[in-house]
Amino acid sequence: MQRVALKIDVDTLRGTLEGVPALIDLVGRYGGAATFFFSLGPDNTGRALRRVFRRGFLSKVRRTSVVEHYGWRTLTYGLIWPGPHIGRRAGHVMRRVREQGFEVGVHCYDHVRWQDYVAHRGAEWTAREMGRACEAFRDVFGAAPEAHAAAGWQLNAPALELETALGFRYASDTRGSEPFLPSWGGTAGNCPQLPTTLPTLDELIGRDGLTAQGAAREILAGSQTALPQGHVFTLHAELEGMRLRTAFEFLLRSWRDTGVRLVALGDVRATLDPGALPRHGISMQPVPGRSGALAVQDMRVAADGPRAPHTGGAAARTHL
Repeated sequence: MQRVALKIDVDTLRGTLEGVPALIDLVGRYGGAATFFFSLGPDNTGRALRRVFRRGFLSKVRRTSVVEHYGWRTLTYGLIWPGPHIGRRAGHVMRRVREQGFEVGVHCYDHVRWQDYVAHRGAEWTAREMGRACEAFRDVFGAAPEAHAAAGWQLNAPALELETALGFRYASDTRGSEPFLPSWGGTAGNCPQLPTTLPTLDELIGRDGLTAQGAAREILAGSQTALPQGHVFTLHAELEGMRLRTAFEFLLRSWRDTGVRLVALGDVRATLDPGALPRHGISMQPVPGRSGALAVQDMRVAADGPRAPHTGGAAARTHL
């Protein structure tokens, strides 16, 4: 049976308070599972306006009606208003997700800071940011996170080592086509990567005149291409949980009606033997519909040594 793993990124306070409850109800109504990845620190969404000079940013803003999706209030956080602390303001919503039986993981501490800076920072900066995120996660859930999904698919080599040191069972930081063990230059990570395999709705809307419904049909068609471990579809609480809810419900209904099983990323991880996974490099590459470059799985098997077993897990967990 074909399966689609639902990866839900939650970037903002509003997305947590409004989009997440809607997605809990919607995914549950169609009998699906999903993994929610939370931003846990300050919501500084307004600072993303610094990307105005990044190639493709203005085009994406025009296509996807950023103001309509996020709202003026959110777009002033970190500029006019101090960024509210998401974990402290919305921890009760995050705990409800877990109580309803959904898997939860860590997205980041400060979404804008990670997305804008991680690609150019070193080990100390990265350890500080991931440590803050994990500590905030423990404050909300009373336990350490077991899964990581990098904000904006932005990554660096030290993060791969930290994912192993922190004991993550898996990460979903990349775009690609199959689960793999990652390499970046001379760094070989042993935390399995479960990459996003399908485009997102906001990457497709407005391209070639596609409406939200048309974009959903494109994703549905792409998901019909069989992959050995199934597909991973990334959605956002601020989009599919709010103004794009109708298009997302069309996807859920279509997948259910065609016998596609909707699972959490942890369900995919449970079927994998990390020691048997291929090792692939990661490189920063442009992705249609996104501004800047994203962490993308290199389709060539890396030549930096044999496959390595996963050395994470509770016994190997360290706290930064």
